[in-house]
Amino acid sequence: MKKPVDAYTVMEVVIAVLILGIMILSLFAGFSSGFVVVQLARENLRATQIMVQKMETVRLLKWSQILNTNDFLQSTFSDYYDPTGTNTHTAGVIYQGFVTTNAAIGVPNDYKDNMRAITVTIYWTNYLKNSNTNFIVRTRQMQTFVAKYGMQNYVYQ
Repeated sequence: MKKPVDAYTVMEVVIAVLILGIMILSLFAGFSSGFVVVQLARENLRATQIMVQKMETVRLLKWSQILNTNDFLQSTFSDYYDPTGTNTHTAGVIYQGFVTTNAAIGVPNDYKDNMRAITVTIYWTNYLKNSNTNFIVRTRQMQTFVAKYGMQNYVYQ
């Protein structure tokens, strides 16, 4: 009499393939979500860089230049994820920004004419030109106060 050969049954092979398929699908989903999170973090960082750049410009303006924002500090602007790629159409996300200069709220009356609240707001989307998918509008905002007798008077003396 022959001894039976040890082998896997069809059911064991099907279960092993199912488990392997679930593991591969989970690995793919993990990589995909990881890439999306990294891309979003890069876009957020670029938005922050643009806002800081605008705030640094504000920091160096004279009081008279801050009051005339259209001449020195543009009230609307556009910037790109990769500004060097604008000529090759690989610049990526377009950031639309707005700069507003308002009277400071919540300060004593003695300071109302000598302070301004400057707000930089940036909007961008994940919309791709050749895609029909839904898009999400993202926004970031940064605000600072500027005083008439602030640092800019020491820079421009």
